[in-house]
Amino acid sequence: GMSMLGAGFFIYGPQLALVLSLGSGTHVFVHSTRLGTFVQAYESRIIPERTQEFAINAANYRHWDEAVRLYVDDCLEGTEGPREKDFNMRWIASLVADCYRILMRGGVFLYPGDQRRGYRQGRLRLVYEANPIAYLIEQAAGAATDTITRILEIEPESLHQRIPVVFGSAREVARIARYHTEPSAIGERAPLFSRRGLFRA
Repeated sequence: GMSMLGAGFFIYGPQLALVLSLGSGTHVFVHSTRLGTFVQAYESRIIPERTQEFAINAANYRHWDEAVRLYVDDCLEGTEGPREKDFNMRWIASLVADCYRILMRGGVFLYPGDQRRGYRQGRLRLVYEANPIAYLIEQAAGAATDTITRILEIEPESLHQRIPVVFGSAREVARIARYHTEPSAIGERAPLFSRRGLFRA
């Protein structure tokens, strides 16, 4: 990842967009049918450090590790929970669409590993999915990890190696890492918060 020279992706919708970085910021281009080429729409996108929006497939809640559950529960508690602010949850189930949204408005994306067979190391491929996205996100002042380690610093062991992926607003990505590495940094849980959550009985 550290030796990459550039990264990009196309996204198809009401307009055809190209997100591209060659090492000097992440830029967005849209296709002009009148001109027959791409024109720059946004130069050097900057992802806000803080966010109140996260993207994760909540259907897999029961399979997640405790750190991921705790993070999501804390977000869902909103103003009444330890985060003391409301969060929106999104899930498009498209890596590039979620990345594009985060580049445009901030947020954090999580595709963690979980307890299911074949999912312990996540499902996204390091070399040709996680690395390009991480490159684009970092060029836009965001952060990207495998929940703990910076993705671009991970040495590939095979072409199709899978890893867990967290990316987006830098402070939120760092907070998620602390849920995995520094339980004491999360703080004491009052009984009010120990069992509550949208997905808990």
